[in-house]
Amino acid sequence: MTDVPKDLRGLDDIDRDLLALLQVDGRMPNNALAERVGIAPSTCLTRIRRLREIGAVRGFHADVDPAWIGRPIQAMIAVRIRSESRDAIGRFAESLAGIPAVRDVYFISGSHDFLLHVAAADVDDLREVITERLSGTRLIAGTETYLIFEHRRGAGNI
Repeated sequence: MTDVPKDLRGLDDIDRDLLALLQVDGRMPNNALAERVGIAPSTCLTRIRRLREIGAVRGFHADVDPAWIGRPIQAMIAVRIRSESRDAIGRFAESLAGIPAVRDVYFISGSHDFLLHVAAADVDDLREVITERLSGTRLIAGTETYLIFEHRRGAGNI
């Protein structure tokens, strides 16, 4: 779960520009970032460190197509937990994130409690995640699975 900053006044236009540039290309070299926003490289490095420390930048990663790592079957799984299991939500979310097929865990509102993005090696692997890892636990009241046929990044991701 993410703590949402209550006060964004600590970020100025340069910080927001840096965040926008990093969102497009997390591998952009520090000197190129500094040049694009009009500050010294040393200042840029300090700002990037601060953005990481306050949680504005959560990390850097490669967006790898799951098919290239042997997991071509993708799905979104909506999970509803039992009402008597509410006190275990935090621990349960951590356990979900520990399942190898799970790429992302979202704690959501609505008729379900979690939405999982999973990538499986094949249909049998997906079935095992659903029946053994999810439905097999007493915390879960039900699941709904939606196969992903295609994924495109939205404009909010660039």
